[in-house]
Amino acid sequence: MSETAKEPANRGRGRRPADEVRAEVLHAVGELLLREGMGRLTFERIAKASGASKTTLYKWWPSIGALALDGYCHAVEDTLAFPDTGDVRADLLTQLHAFAEAMTRTPGGRVLTELIGASQTDPHLAVSYRNLYSAHRRRLAGERLRQAQTSGQIRPDADVQVLVDQLWGAVYHRLLIPDEPVTEGFITALVDNVLLGVAARPAPGSAG
Repeated sequence: MSETAKEPANRGRGRRPADEVRAEVLHAVGELLLREGMGRLTFERIAKASGASKTTLYKWWPSIGALALDGYCHAVEDTLAFPDTGDVRADLLTQLHAFAEAMTRTPGGRVLTELIGASQTDPHLAVSYRNLYSAHRRRLAGERLRQAQTSGQIRPDADVQVLVDQLWGAVYHRLLIPDEPVTEGFITALVDNVLLGVAARPAPGSAG
């Protein structure tokens, strides 16, 4: 792949269908993001790479951050699927290990941390992040945890949304405030602490 985004093929003067234009815009954004990150992403560069007009981009996306997130989700939509083997501990370990791997060892992980940072000052991006990314991820995790409740692997009174925050929130914390690394041992301990609890148990034969 060349260092600059590929120029769109010459399609003549005919008007392209909106779905085709949108797909090419998102493809171009995804390529630019995964190659270069957020720093050099502009409406001008995206228009040139996709063949769409800047007017169209401004009409469809309220900010460069919102467009960047849409392109990011388009680029990674087939990754980080949530497994269901019937063993909730194994499935959580598989998904969280895959998530940590993607976030720490791939360009997509770098881009997502940049988008999260940018969302603090871009309200349009913050809304898009919730609508396009985090709400979907939370729903998938919540569905899997509720299945574990149904099968008796998790207490029926446990708040699954709090469990999602405990598990994925801890990983995000280490990614965004890197005092400690996100390691395989950390992921395993995190899952076991949440599923098994950390309250001290009385010694066998003790009173109480």
